[in-house]
Amino acid sequence: MKLSLAGKTAVVCGGSQGLGFASAKELAFLGASCILLARNEATLKEAVGQLDVSQGQRHDYYIVDFQYPDKVQQTIRAITNEQVVHVLVNNSGGPSGGPIVAAEGGAFLKAFEMHVVCNQLLAQAVIPGMKASGYGRIIQIISTSVKTPLKNLGVSNTIRAAVASWAKTMANELAPFGITVNNVLPGSMTTDRLRSLFKSSAEARGVTEQVVSEEWRNEIPMQRFGDPAEFGAAVAFLASPAASYITGINLPVDGGKTPSL
Repeated sequence: MKLSLAGKTAVVCGGSQGLGFASAKELAFLGASCILLARNEATLKEAVGQLDVSQGQRHDYYIVDFQYPDKVQQTIRAITNEQVVHVLVNNSGGPSGGPIVAAEGGAFLKAFEMHVVCNQLLAQAVIPGMKASGYGRIIQIISTSVKTPLKNLGVSNTIRAAVASWAKTMANELAPFGITVNNVLPGSMTTDRLRSLFKSSAEARGVTEQVVSEEWRNEIPMQRFGDPAEFGAAVAFLASPAASYITGINLPVDGGKTPSL
């Protein structure tokens, strides 16, 4: 099985921590040179310093806030003016939790810009190089809510579904060029995002975070939360040559929790 990404460059959004960083670690382990995008320079520097360099990889980072699509566009253009990006991992922090009936209209617009518009701008910038090089992987880190909406995540459910539809449309358009577009759907992974959801749910219900944590864990067939490294491995596989005939899919990495097929 061909898994090596030696000689390839990957841009990983939200790559300084959580599932983005976990994905970058696995991509680097396969030989990719990774460019991490995130807001905080201190965490970016720390993350880059932890990536594998045993195959001569050269890692870098750019400071960018996905609340500002024009800045995201400027950043990715600066990158693609210098080199071909073979792998793009789209990932940014999810919208705040809460019931959909209580959500302000602006929350939907902000989330749409951060997740759909930024994904579009990033993809548009890297696709020409992917076509020219004969290798391309575009991977979105989204949510199992694209298969079944999750409680108390009204805005997130809406926007994640939009991203999934965007990705499927792009997968069909890019398939003739050998460029794959796939989504990886994290279940409950041990990240800061999960802990923030525990907190918001506990506050809304008037219970402790431990109560929420135990309830969520009991809903998972494997009876545990996922390790970010397990998620990163799925992203790295889809980025590899071995996944060349897989495109347009939504892959749950959730310990079996998603009830749909």
